[in-house]
Amino acid sequence: MNLRTGRLKCYSLHLGILPLTVLVLVFFCQGRASHNLPVNLGSAVFFFRKAYPQPRVLTPTRTDVLVLTPWLAPIIWEGTFDIDTLNEQFRLRNTTIGLTVFAVKKYVVFLKLFLETAEQHFMVGHKVIYYVFTDRPADVPQVPLGAGRRLVVLTVRNYTRWQDVSMHRMEVISHFSEQRFRHEVDYLVCADVDMKFRDHVGVEILSALFGTLHPGFYRSRRESFTYERRPQSQAYIPWDQGDFYYMGAFFGGSVVEVHHLTKACHQAMVEDQANGIEAVWHDESHLNKYLLYHKPTKVLSPEYMWDQQLLGWPSIMKKLRYVAVPKNHQAIRN
Repeated sequence: MNLRTGRLKCYSLHLGILPLTVLVLVFFCQGRASHNLPVNLGSAVFFFRKAYPQPRVLTPTRTDVLVLTPWLAPIIWEGTFDIDTLNEQFRLRNTTIGLTVFAVKKYVVFLKLFLETAEQHFMVGHKVIYYVFTDRPADVPQVPLGAGRRLVVLTVRNYTRWQDVSMHRMEVISHFSEQRFRHEVDYLVCADVDMKFRDHVGVEILSALFGTLHPGFYRSRRESFTYERRPQSQAYIPWDQGDFYYMGAFFGGSVVEVHHLTKACHQAMVEDQANGIEAVWHDESHLNKYLLYHKPTKVLSPEYMWDQQLLGWPSIMKKLRYVAVPKNHQAIRN
């Protein structure tokens, strides 16, 4: 009888504690939810987030710009995505992003600003590895990095002509994608160093393969694109073909797809060289040829590649995210 009474008292105690435990957990989760932070319950991780507006099927988020390509790839503009939802999804996958940049010869002077602004705006809250390719490793600046972010310096040779430096990027990225990147990151973003991040650039850009609309041609007809028009080149695109003109300064995707792209472009440039021809815009011409026949799964609007000094700030651009740094091209290239 005493044993039974003891059990009843214990049972009653548990019933009293249970509502209090639930109440504490609810308040804890609400506090976490207001900051979109993960909550650990045993071995599982749950993300609690604030409520967000329901997508409305009959109310498009943007009506002033094209937001979907004919092959059903989204075109990323401000107002077409919810970054909290995307951040949550990519954190659940424990995603790591690699950012490749070439700081060869005098271009190393742009590296400090590039890295500092990337720390402010690029993939904030996610794991990032900066891969800096340079012929001057001693000149790579020391920039404080956030948690989960690190910098890897990789030494490459330089070339006399800036065109050769640009074109050999495809060979180097292809090689390291196969030998190293595929073991360390999930996605690669390939960027020019003479730029700075001015506003948020996050996981909304990530996809199997993405390209960025050239700020000088996003309004133009295909006949005006500066594609390679000579049939002798492997970068040749006929006058009656072409979707968009993509900028060579910002592209990327999964490591596998970036490897396919850079390897194909490098091989095409090697073949052109053997035939004594060089595409009009070098590696960018070959990038455009590749993306014509291997459609990107996302297209970035010119928000992600802009030159305010040359183009101003038209109202269609809600944000300028990745922008050119004013420079004397002739002095830097020489």
